[in-house]
Amino acid sequence: MAENEKRLTVGVVAESRPGERRVALVPKLVGRLAGRGLKVVVQSGAGAAAYVSDDAFEQAGAELGDAWDADIVVKVAAPTADEVARLGAGTVLIGFLNPRGDPDGVAALEKAGVRAFAVEAIPRISRAQAMDALSSQSGVAGYRAVLLAAENLPRFFPMLTTAAGTVPPAKVLVLGAGVAGLQALATAKRLGAQTTGYDVRPEVGEQVRSLGAQFLDLGIEAVGEGGYARELTEEERAEQQRRLTEAITKFDVVITTALVPGRKAPTLVTEDAVKGMPDGGVVVDLAAETGGNCVLTKPGETVVEHGVTIAGPLNLPAEMPAHASELYARNVTELLELLVDGEGRLTLDFSDEIVAGACVAGRGDGSDR
Repeated sequence: MAENEKRLTVGVVAESRPGERRVALVPKLVGRLAGRGLKVVVQSGAGAAAYVSDDAFEQAGAELGDAWDADIVVKVAAPTADEVARLGAGTVLIGFLNPRGDPDGVAALEKAGVRAFAVEAIPRISRAQAMDALSSQSGVAGYRAVLLAAENLPRFFPMLTTAAGTVPPAKVLVLGAGVAGLQALATAKRLGAQTTGYDVRPEVGEQVRSLGAQFLDLGIEAVGEGGYARELTEEERAEQQRRLTEAITKFDVVITTALVPGRKAPTLVTEDAVKGMPDGGVVVDLAAETGGNCVLTKPGETVVEHGVTIAGPLNLPAEMPAHASELYARNVTELLELLVDGEGRLTLDFSDEIVAGACVAGRGDGSDR
């Protein structure tokens, strides 16, 4: 049953988190939402950091105005306390809300009467693939991680044959063969590196090999739910680290992508492993925000330890805001089309596993405006 008979507004707000350059909607999708009977209101300057001008939004049919007063507010990063205060009761909020890592933030949204949908909580099922913002942004991160590694490596990635001699290709190991890891392998391969992938889920070995990479089999499996790896036991972790430490010393570049939702990132790269890497080697740790896969990672910093450069970036997708925003905007639009019927009315069907899974606050009747 429709919950609101008036034409709903979708507000596109400017991101305030330091370093966040993405925007939650792009002009090319404004018309698609308008076709659903939705009115798009954009906060002035919301897309500037992603190279999207106010004029581009207006030409696409959006209006500039107070996006925080919209019925549905879309953004990238979770709102600050001040931003939560700007959301009226009954407002629908869509974004990366970090429900497992920031339960207090979700509680604040609940208290404010906001109906909050966390894009990272969308079930990873076939029907929700087009809404999977985790995957779209992980792909950007995997690509960017390789560029970061290449920038810091004091050697070539590809093999070069010159009059002065032959330069061997860089050896790149990617730990974790999820979306980010597979994109990293593909990108490193395109740059000419000799690539190897590792994951505790043996079934992804075929995907790794399909990208022209070798699969590092350490004989330890940890298949979990929802496409993630389960957390290893203490014994498995100790044996994994011993075998990985030996393997890592043979690579010029190590890119780590191993994450366990809601938990500290597993340690995969020990100090002994770093010590054993070639001088000038590089580690790019995509799990830095949740503690890092490398024991020497410093979140948000790039440091040199034992002659190895260790990068701990916190938000690589924001470093490619144009395409990252386009991909994320498509994810958000797909979710909006599930939440709104063809006549532009909010229809929250909590019997739908996507709606139920993504909603992290305000599942009661709330207070519709």
